[in-house]
Amino acid sequence: MSDTSFETSAVWYDGQTAVRHEGTAHWDPAGLLVLSEPGQPVSQVPLDDLRFAESLRDELVYTRETLPDFRLRLPSDMPPGLARHLPEKAKYGRWVDRIGLGPAAAAFTVVSVAAVALFMTAPSWLGPRIPPSWERQIGEAMIGDFGNRLCSTPAGDAALAKMLDAVDPAEEQVRAGVANIDMVNAVALPGAQVLLFDGLIQQAESPAELAGVLAHEVGHVRERHVMTAMLRQFGMSILLSGANTGLGDTLFGLASLGYSREAEREADTFARARMEESDISPLGAAAFFERISGEAGGDDAGDTSREENAVTGWMASHPAPGERALAFREAAEEGKTYPPVLTEEEFEALKTMCAEDPDVEEFEFF
Repeated sequence: MSDTSFETSAVWYDGQTAVRHEGTAHWDPAGLLVLSEPGQPVSQVPLDDLRFAESLRDELVYTRETLPDFRLRLPSDMPPGLARHLPEKAKYGRWVDRIGLGPAAAAFTVVSVAAVALFMTAPSWLGPRIPPSWERQIGEAMIGDFGNRLCSTPAGDAALAKMLDAVDPAEEQVRAGVANIDMVNAVALPGAQVLLFDGLIQQAESPAELAGVLAHEVGHVRERHVMTAMLRQFGMSILLSGANTGLGDTLFGLASLGYSREAEREADTFARARMEESDISPLGAAAFFERISGEAGGDDAGDTSREENAVTGWMASHPAPGERALAFREAAEEGKTYPPVLTEEEFEALKTMCAEDPDVEEFEFF
């Protein structure tokens, strides 16, 4: 082609040998870039196979999609007639240049908003769909973190089993245990497991109080709230790495585990229904919630005794105990005398379970 508006000097490497070629490059209407070198056969490169690579001081460098080692260097001031048939110099990136900066920014905003929305809503729909086998593995790993800090005596185990029968009569029952931790808290773990902390048991003044707390945590298990809350609290990493943490990380993570208000209401509704079916007085749970509400500062915010500080764990993860106390109190049948959940001896066995276990270790916070 003789029209110089479509032709320029060129240097290239064919991608197959290390030989440097010098000659001219010109556009062919058939969609080709023809490379000519004196005394050598011409080379034809499909224009749609060319890719812009980089800008040098006075040159533009192109590569080929099908020959990664091919290099073509053309002067940056090449004729416009040729330049408009070559891949454009990238400014922001290939796809951004293709659609423009404005549309690309808008697309990025939409994707970002969608990603945030997915992250915020994923736990609520993903949590209940976690395979039970995964959930059991995570729960077993967490229980393993507690090591020899789970209390066990024959009389205490029997008392806890009796209470569990009353609040969870399902054929495949939730597993319950007592952790030797001086914190007023109880937690539901993945894999249908519930732990009562010894600090909470010591705070309880009647078996009915403990039954209300245990029934509430069983409710979280039965309503499949646990994995939803854990995904929200710890993120997806818990599914990828399990619960491979120290006891401190596991414990404080569980103590601060937050359920939605809807989940708390569902767990309380489950607890009241189970207590009604098993003829357990809801007044015990009401009294417990009223008492810890006052100890946390509702009655005397200036008192900072150790006992009041101990309820922090429960208050952090179970909001509005005053409202919950009212709901349990209103569930009681007026004038009815409820049978005890445990005998005095059984309640005492539960109270002294950790103190009488000769092998149990105590968790040290500091």
